[in-house]
Amino acid sequence: MTILNNIYERKQKKLKSFALLIDPDKFDTHIFQKLNEKNAFQKADYIFVGGSLIQDVNLGGTITQIKTVCEKPIIIFPGSNMHIDSNADGILLLSLISGRNSDFLIGQHIVAAPILKKSKLEVLATGYMLIEGGKPTTASYMSNTTPIPHDKPEVAACTAMAGEMLGLKLIYADTGSGANKSVSNKMIYMLRKTVDLPIIIGGGVRTAHQAQEIWEAGADILVVGNAIEENPDFIDELFAKKEILNEKIEIL
Repeated sequence: MTILNNIYERKQKKLKSFALLIDPDKFDTHIFQKLNEKNAFQKADYIFVGGSLIQDVNLGGTITQIKTVCEKPIIIFPGSNMHIDSNADGILLLSLISGRNSDFLIGQHIVAAPILKKSKLEVLATGYMLIEGGKPTTASYMSNTTPIPHDKPEVAACTAMAGEMLGLKLIYADTGSGANKSVSNKMIYMLRKTVDLPIIIGGGVRTAHQAQEIWEAGADILVVGNAIEENPDFIDELFAKKEILNEKIEIL
């Protein structure tokens, strides 16, 4: 089964999913051991690897190391056309539909396309939306775009609708790494009402209660990175909350 089919199948069953986001720039043996001790890689449904910068040539090494302990799909979350590694299982081909910078709408993709075509990576066409999260983020700075205002759910909904009509397969709304706020529940609810695509939400999640509200508002996949790197015990809380929600869904 392809990664995309798996995501769609889980959505159809209304099962909630969790993606662990690993930043290669921060990833080292110490973090790997801490996460592995908590069985974090196995408790996640998907592993996202990437970031806006990736300064060191550590993308491939990070993916290879995670593969030694995990059989979950490893998906590259790229910041540019340079962030491609065939050791991964797939890549989010992000079109930054919230911005007006053509380089991140299509320009980077043109450079990456021949490389991706020759690779074995599953390409996941994703409408990426930056949402204002309380402070400037690396993603907004590097992409030179203005995030959608946090209190404008209708703008996000119309943007996602356009992405769906353009043929994108996933919608990813993100307040960015280290954001003070997560995407609002109202915005997630409007996205869920507006599009039929799987919805991925990331940024600013630090408690299991936040995670539950995001899933219940309509998110299919919740992405968490910083909070787990800082507190590996958080993975247990997230996993427990997700399992409880999914058990309720299966009973219904």
